[in-house]
Amino acid sequence: MKLKKASAIILATALALGGLTGCGSKSDGTTADGKKNLSVFIFANDHESPIYKGMIENWKEEHAETIGNIDVQITTQEEYSKTLTGMMTAKELPDVFYVGPESVQQFVENGYIENLQPLLDELGITTDDLVAQEALNSYRYDGSKIGTGDLYALPKDASVFAYAYNKDLFDKEGIPYPDPENPYTYDEFVEVCKQFTKDTDGDGEVDQWGCGLANQFMIQQYIWSNGASFLSDDYKTIKIDTPEFKEAFQKFVDLTVEHKVTPSVEQDASLGVYQRWLAGQEAFYACGTWDVAAFMDDETFPFEWDLCGYPTLSTGKSMTWLGTVGFCVSASSPNKKEAAELVSYLCANEDGQKELCGVVGGQSIQLPNLKSLAEGEFVSAIKDGSLPFPESVDVFFNYLSGTDKYEGRFQETTYTPNAEWFDIFFKNMDNVKNGSMTVDEFIEEFQPQMQESLDTAWESVE
Repeated sequence: MKLKKASAIILATALALGGLTGCGSKSDGTTADGKKNLSVFIFANDHESPIYKGMIENWKEEHAETIGNIDVQITTQEEYSKTLTGMMTAKELPDVFYVGPESVQQFVENGYIENLQPLLDELGITTDDLVAQEALNSYRYDGSKIGTGDLYALPKDASVFAYAYNKDLFDKEGIPYPDPENPYTYDEFVEVCKQFTKDTDGDGEVDQWGCGLANQFMIQQYIWSNGASFLSDDYKTIKIDTPEFKEAFQKFVDLTVEHKVTPSVEQDASLGVYQRWLAGQEAFYACGTWDVAAFMDDETFPFEWDLCGYPTLSTGKSMTWLGTVGFCVSASSPNKKEAAELVSYLCANEDGQKELCGVVGGQSIQLPNLKSLAEGEFVSAIKDGSLPFPESVDVFFNYLSGTDKYEGRFQETTYTPNAEWFDIFFKNMDNVKNGSMTVDEFIEEFQPQMQESLDTAWESVE
C-alpha cells in the first residue's frame, strides 16, 4: 500500500467522523483460561460514553462463560482519526472500531476490515428491522462500488439535518406554523421569512430575521432540490456550472442579498447564525438529530420549537443530507465472530437503543435504529411527554426513509478521497453573498480550482 493512499484514506475518515495505539488484541486474543478477549475503540461525547460503556459491560456479563476482557478506549471525534492512523501504522487495530461510508472501499481493499456478512449469517443475525436501510447499504461493497454486495459494517446510527422553527416567534407574529406534511416552496418560504424580518426595538436596525443560513450545512438542500449536484455521477467532475446549479446557488444567495431575510455576511461575523438562533432572533434554523437533547434544554433554549422541511425548488422535494458512522470488525481480529456479535448488540440491542434514543432516561442522543422501537415506544414516549422531543418527529423519519416530498442524501464528499475541493467552494462563497462577485464570476474563477483539487485527490488513491 502506498503511503499517500493511506494518508488519503485517513483524511477521508477524519472529515467524515470528525496515543492509544496499545488497545489492539493480543496475538491469540484469549485469557489464560481460554476465554476470548476483545478491544473496542470509538469516539463519543460526554453523555454518550457512559451509555456505550454500560452496553458493553452488559454484553460482557451476558457472555461471561466465553468472554474474558473487553478493553474499551473512547476518545474525542477530533482525536479519533489521528489515533486510528497510528493503530494502522503499528498494525494494532482493535477488534471493533468505527468506519464511515466514504472509507469502506479503501479499508476493504487495504485489508483493514472484515466482511461481516458471513459472520452475521452464521450468527443468524438479520438487519431487516433497522430503520435506515440507505445508511445500512452505505456499508455494502461488491468489489467495485459502494451500495451493493456484502456488509462490512453496521450503522451505529443514522443522522438527519432537518429544519427547525421557533414556535414562539410564529405565535408572536400570528403566522400559522409550517405544515410538516407539505414543505414550503421557495417563494412561500421567502414571503414567510419577510414577515419575521424587522426592527423590533425601533433603533433603525434589523434585529430579527426569517432564517439563519450556515453556508456549508445548508446550501446542499437548495442545490439538490433544484435537481443539481456538485459532482458528476462518478464523483470525478465538478458540475457547478449547470443551469440548475447556478439557479439554486442564486436563490440561496438571494435570501441574503436581495430579500435580506437572513443576516448579512458582516452581521454574521459579529454574531453567528447559531448564536442568533439561541437568542431567539431567527424564525428558522437547522437541527440535527444530535442537537435535539440540547435544543430541548429549557435553560439553553427558552422558547418552544418544532421541525419542518426545508423549502423546495424545481423538483418539489424537500432535501437534506444524512450522516452515519458504522461499527466494523478488524480483519486482523483473532475473535471475529465474537466481535461481530458485539457489533450487532451495539447497533440493534433493544435495551441499549432505548437508552440511546431516550425512551429510558429521557434524553435522546440519536434516533432509534430499530423500526419496531421507532414506531412503538419511541413515538409513544414523545406523545405522552416522557421523552422531550419535537412533536413533528416524522420529519426526521421522512428524510431517512424518503417520501414523495422528502429525501435525504449523503454529502458528496462521502464518495471522494478528501473534501479539499469542497472547501474551496465554501471558503469563497461569501464573495457572492456580500455582493462582490456574481454567481457566474464565482463559478468561472473557482470551478477550475475545485476540479484541480478533485483530480489531485483521486490521483492520490490510484
